[in-house]
Amino acid sequence: MQSLYAFFQAKNDNITNGERELLKNINKIYDLYLYQLSMLVEIVSLAERTTDDAKLKYLPTEEEINPNIRFINNRFIKHINTNISFQKEVHNRMISWSNEPELIKKIYNTIKVSDEYTAYMKSEKHTYASDRDIIQKLYKKYIGDFPDLLQFYEEKSIFWYEDIEIAHLMVLKTFKLFNDKSDETTALAPLFDDAPVGEDHFSEDRKFMIDLFRKTIINNKKFEQLVSEKAKNWEVERIAMIDILLMKMAICEITEFPTIPIKVTFNEYIELSKIYSSAKSKNFINGILDKMVTELKGQGLIKKIGRGLVE
Repeated sequence: MQSLYAFFQAKNDNITNGERELLKNINKIYDLYLYQLSMLVEIVSLAERTTDDAKLKYLPTEEEINPNIRFINNRFIKHINTNISFQKEVHNRMISWSNEPELIKKIYNTIKVSDEYTAYMKSEKHTYASDRDIIQKLYKKYIGDFPDLLQFYEEKSIFWYEDIEIAHLMVLKTFKLFNDKSDETTALAPLFDDAPVGEDHFSEDRKFMIDLFRKTIINNKKFEQLVSEKAKNWEVERIAMIDILLMKMAICEITEFPTIPIKVTFNEYIELSKIYSSAKSKNFINGILDKMVTELKGQGLIKKIGRGLVE
């Protein structure tokens, strides 16, 4: 949606360049995922540096001389930090927290006083699962949506504040991918759910994304005419561009993607309208789409295939 909006706003006529920009923006979500993973590594690294510095104090306490290093030795984090794919991607994409020491420190100080962290450090149970689980708990409750962190991402990319939810899902999936039998070759979470490891370009999700982008542009005039005909009491020029775009994308899905149920398409675009458009948009979009679908069905222009989809 964002890429189509940018394409139409720029009055672009080069679909290939638009598609290239779309893929570039999607690929940056993987950067966000790597930032989140590397941030976890950086937090543990800060804990280690803090512990080492405390030992060098003029009069260190007994606790500082003999610190509890369970968090520092977290095996899940060690697996991430030594992972070949992680190291390669972080290097190639220039992912670094070196310029944000205060942000990392704030997050570390927040989790260090949490009940979850305290219980983990005191627990007699110390397994790979407990190492992985504490990082997951801290990530979900304190780290992932840390306010200063979200602000940092928003400053890096106008899209990342919204893309963070996708990155969260990828991080949470990573917790499930690693166990005590993992090694440096364990695969990280792929950008596309259905992609074979290291083969995102074969993904059906990726193909759907490109097809939706291209077919919405190719059929733009036809879809705009459909919207105009059904919005009789509205001047198309006065309808919010986002609303028009969402309806075009929805009709594209309904008419060009035979395996996607109409109800699913309706639900998806109504939800998008709640996020990106006005309070009244959902009812307006739902009403217009309903009229268009009724007419297109009558003309035999909607053909769904697959079990439970045949109309």
